[in-house]
Amino acid sequence: MLEQVYNAIFIGSIYALFAVGFALVFSVLDILNLAHPTVFMLGAFVALFAIATLGLPWYVAIVLAFVATGLFGILLDRIAFAPLRRRGAPQLSTMISSIAVTLVVVRLVELRYGGDFITFPRGTVPSFLIQIGDATLEGIRVVIIATALVLMAGLTYLIRSTSIGRDIRALAENPRAARILGVDIERAVAATFFVSSGLGGLAGALLAFAYDSLDSKMGLSLELRAFTVMVVGGMGSLPGAVIGAYVLAFGEVGSLVYLPAELRDAFAFGLLFLVLIARPTGLLGQRNADRV
Repeated sequence: MLEQVYNAIFIGSIYALFAVGFALVFSVLDILNLAHPTVFMLGAFVALFAIATLGLPWYVAIVLAFVATGLFGILLDRIAFAPLRRRGAPQLSTMISSIAVTLVVVRLVELRYGGDFITFPRGTVPSFLIQIGDATLEGIRVVIIATALVLMAGLTYLIRSTSIGRDIRALAENPRAARILGVDIERAVAATFFVSSGLGGLAGALLAFAYDSLDSKMGLSLELRAFTVMVVGGMGSLPGAVIGAYVLAFGEVGSLVYLPAELRDAFAFGLLFLVLIARPTGLLGQRNADRV
């Protein structure tokens, strides 16, 4: 039982890191960044490059993955979203633009690394076990869980207690009023994409470490889950995204234990559907001004 709880917390931590980045961009700019799964994949490949090519240790590689994907997020905004935002383009245009970037980036990665599964060089990611009673836990997953919790706490502090966080919240509430009050809109948008993409890329690197496997399409399976988590938690609510991520993870692990594997997705998403029936605005649905 302890091992199942541990597995659910691990999966939920990965979902949460991925989903809060997805939700952050939506809460601030009201756009669905469909290139976020590509950022997730890029984080894993940046870590691979840092370890296999540059010879860096794994803990430096995850920092590099965060920074590199954060900078990619800023570039993504400048290429795919900012021109459309200035022209007042509809949301559908931004979604199509982000899909186009995804197709280009995935193809470039496949040209360099191919489309098959890749593993890290042997011995580069530490492997150790932790024994708690009758349960045996993988140490690297415990480290990943702790890292995810620290990062989510850090994001909360950034948004609630720093000047750039106040600028981001002002932008989310009312962009025109924020500009009148002297908020540097472009700086706030850049910070939003940097943090969002950095967390998404870091989630990809951590998951690749845990499974010792990565490929060019590894983020696609998380896109629907992230969107579902965001809706269930409350559109644009960062705490809601975190709670929704763990609800989904526990539902998936529970379905694997008590139901046939084929019903995993049906049970998990059915559970979240029931949450929406009971509360259509999501678990922590709030008005726009308060969602970040």
